[in-house]
Amino acid sequence: MLIDYEKQLVVKLQEGDKKAFSAIFSKYYPDLVIFARSFTKNPEFSEEIVQEVFVKLWEHRYFMLVSVSLKSYLLKVTQNKCLDWLKHQKVKDGYQQIAPFILELSENNTDNYILYSELQERFDKVLNTLPVEIAEAFRLSRFEGMKYHDIAKKQDVSVRMIEVRVGKALHLLRDALKDYLVCFLFF
Repeated sequence: MLIDYEKQLVVKLQEGDKKAFSAIFSKYYPDLVIFARSFTKNPEFSEEIVQEVFVKLWEHRYFMLVSVSLKSYLLKVTQNKCLDWLKHQKVKDGYQQIAPFILELSENNTDNYILYSELQERFDKVLNTLPVEIAEAFRLSRFEGMKYHDIAKKQDVSVRMIEVRVGKALHLLRDALKDYLVCFLFF
């Protein structure tokens, strides 16, 4: 239950009275900082949190619903801010633990991308130097997913000839790209 003095302060605060705000700040600030320190274990963070509580108090003064006591209200708001701060610290700590791995992954991705770009460029260059019928059989088989018998019909040759052409393309590509790959997973 609000005592008359607190009730008057709250009413004046809701009316925008800066002196009432100042009186509330002076009276409760030290206790709230001590209370916040029990959560944060850090005096600077405790002061920041309580200052934020008072900023919010002023900004939301018109909507305040104080039913018990002003001190209980402020303690509850401070507790909630401290819990939010602790959650944020937990997220920050978790990120700091994984940040080196994220950085390493992004560096590896960059290296992998560069390597992949070089490999793709070399692959295209080698494929374009192959005889047209060999390159086409390889492209139809590996990029278009066509079956050997369908490629044979399209090129008007035997299935065995398509096998030879694709085999020849694989051999030449493996030889030309041996510096990049241990094995071709997609062949």
